[in-house]
Amino acid sequence: MMMRQSMIMDFALVALGFLLFSVLVEAQGTKVGFYSASCPKAESIVRSTVQTYFNADHTIAAGLLRLSFHDCFVQGCDGSILITGPSAERNSLTNLGLRGFEVIEDVKEQLESVCPVVVSCADILALAARDVVVLSNGPTWSVPTGRRDGLVSSSSDTANLPTPADSITVQKKKFADKGLTTEDLVTLVGAHTVGQSDCQIFRYRLYNFTATGNADPTITSSYLTQLQSLCPASGDGSKRVALDKGSQMYFDVSFFKNVRDGNAVLESDQRLWGDESTKAVVQNYAGSVRGILGFRFDFDFTKAMIKMSNIGVKTGTDGEIRKVCSAFN
Repeated sequence: MMMRQSMIMDFALVALGFLLFSVLVEAQGTKVGFYSASCPKAESIVRSTVQTYFNADHTIAAGLLRLSFHDCFVQGCDGSILITGPSAERNSLTNLGLRGFEVIEDVKEQLESVCPVVVSCADILALAARDVVVLSNGPTWSVPTGRRDGLVSSSSDTANLPTPADSITVQKKKFADKGLTTEDLVTLVGAHTVGQSDCQIFRYRLYNFTATGNADPTITSSYLTQLQSLCPASGDGSKRVALDKGSQMYFDVSFFKNVRDGNAVLESDQRLWGDESTKAVVQNYAGSVRGILGFRFDFDFTKAMIKMSNIGVKTGTDGEIRKVCSAFN
C-alpha cells in the first residue's frame, strides 16, 4: 500500500512538473500545436518521412539527434547548422561527420508542396529528433513549435561546441552557458545510447593516451581489446563504432551502465564517472530498469530535450521561414 501511494505521488509530481514546464516554454514563444491551423499535416509528414529513412538505416537516429544538438548549441535552435557554404557552421572541423541533412531537406520539400513558407527548418529538426527517439524504443513528448529560422551561419561560432576530449569542468561550463544544469548535461549525453563515433575521434585513448604510449586506464581491459580490434592503430579512421556497447539500436539506460563499468567509447563520456556530481546522476540512471518504476531517465530526457530545443529560439518576426533549409531566402 505504501509503495502504491508513493508511485501515485511520483506520477502526480511528474504531471505537475510537465504542466509548469509547459507554461515556461510557452512563455518563451513556442507552443505545442503551433501548426494545427496553418499546416495541420506538418508533424505527420515529418514523422512518416523520418520513419522511412529510419527503416532503411537505424543509425540515422544518432545522426538526427546530433544534428539537433549541434544546431541548438550554436546561435540557438534556429536551423543554422543546415546552411551550406564554405564558411557555414556545418563545414567547421567540430561538425565534420554530421549526417541527416537529406532527411530534413526531404521533409522540407514535402511541406513546401502543401504549406509553402509556413513550417521552419528549425521546427523540422526539433520534431525529427523526437521522432527518432520514439522509433528507437524511447519515450515520446509533445514538441513545442513556432521557431523561426536564423539568418546567420558561421563556422567561427562553433568553437564552444562540446567535444569528446572535454573535461567535466569544461563540459559543465559549456552546458551552463546555455542555461542547462549538470543533470541536463548527463541526461542529454544519454542520447549516446544510439550514438556512433569514428575511430579517429577516440583512437588516441587506445594507444597513446596523454602521450604515455599506453591506453586510457579507465577503459576496462576486455573492452580495450575489443576497441583495439575495431580500431587498429593504423586502420581506417572513418570506421564507425557504437557508443553503447551491446545495445546500440535501442534507446535505453545501457549507455549509463557502460559508463559505470568503464566501457564508454568517448573520453568525455567516461569522465562522467569521475566527478561526484555527474557520477550521482549516472548511478541513478544505471540502476534503472524499464517498467512502471523505471521512468526516471525517460522523463528527464524528454524534459531536457524540450529545454534544449528552446535555447535562443527565434519567434514572431525574428528570423525567417526558409523555402529551402540549406539556404537563406
